[in-house]
Amino acid sequence: MTTVAAYAAPAAKAPLERTTIERRAVGEFDVLIDIKFAGICHSDIHQAREGWGEALFPMVPGHEIAGVVSEVGPGVTRHAVGDRVGVGCMVDSCRTCENCAAGLEQYCTSRPTWTYNAVGKDGEPTYGGYSQKIVVDENYVVRIPDGLALDVAAPLLCAGITTYSPLRHWNTGPGKKVAVVGFGGLGHVGVKLAHALGAEVTVLSQSLRKQDDGLRLGADHYHATSDPETFERLRGSFDLILNTVSAPLDFPAFLSLLRLDGAMVNVGLPEEPVQIPYGALFGNRRNLTSSNIGGIAETQEMLDFCAAHGIGAEIELIDASRVNEAYERVQSSDVRYRFVIDTSTI
Repeated sequence: MTTVAAYAAPAAKAPLERTTIERRAVGEFDVLIDIKFAGICHSDIHQAREGWGEALFPMVPGHEIAGVVSEVGPGVTRHAVGDRVGVGCMVDSCRTCENCAAGLEQYCTSRPTWTYNAVGKDGEPTYGGYSQKIVVDENYVVRIPDGLALDVAAPLLCAGITTYSPLRHWNTGPGKKVAVVGFGGLGHVGVKLAHALGAEVTVLSQSLRKQDDGLRLGADHYHATSDPETFERLRGSFDLILNTVSAPLDFPAFLSLLRLDGAMVNVGLPEEPVQIPYGALFGNRRNLTSSNIGGIAETQEMLDFCAAHGIGAEIELIDASRVNEAYERVQSSDVRYRFVIDTSTI
């Protein structure tokens, strides 16, 4: 066991505070990672404040982890000391179900072991990336290409794969029209990825406040959803709508923007129940669906794609002591576009 410093929420809705946690000894197939940077995802806030239901405390959030390997177990073949690596939303799965066998560990029929707010196979709680070190099975660690700086790569381990996976699944590419709803931590990465995949990209945001950034980062068009004319003007326009916001929407209005056989994919998870009028799906044989991160192989594919296309997150690097301030600013949409903790300050 190794004692490391971390930032943890001691109870639901309590401010995060500096503490220490125990990391397990490096096992035969484990990798010890010196964490360099940890992104702050809105999911961290939902869970630390029990917005999605009962949670485990004390909680060390963080599933956007970038660092350097400092030790490997004797059976490790995928990584070596000194490698630049990342860890995303999960650190284990059953490995035997048909979904795991297909490289879709995020849909493990026995549930994946999440990076934090979960219990591992050893019966111990998992603790995330707001810490100095982490020990992870080599099969759930990905390589960060040399072309990606670790700080801008960290958010790709959640925001990147969460948007990349549905874009790939729904065949985003040249000739496709894609709308990204919300231009925040997930949305700005989704715009970059959809643009790099060759689609015509539109941002649908509440206001035009971030329009210049949206166009600079790859959007072809930017519209305010607070303007009712937007929905009339864009009716039947899109092959894919990627909804990145974690708040209820006027789903009939957004679904009306789909072309024949178009799909609206939801990757944000609201805390409140959402009502979907069934009739809104009938026109144009519309699809309403969701997506949950990506498997390990697809996460590596995403990182390689980002390196090849010069894609990283737009970040604001902060000291760990500012994490509670950062949570409040995320809640008020006051970040462009992802907070990343410099874990050397923990």
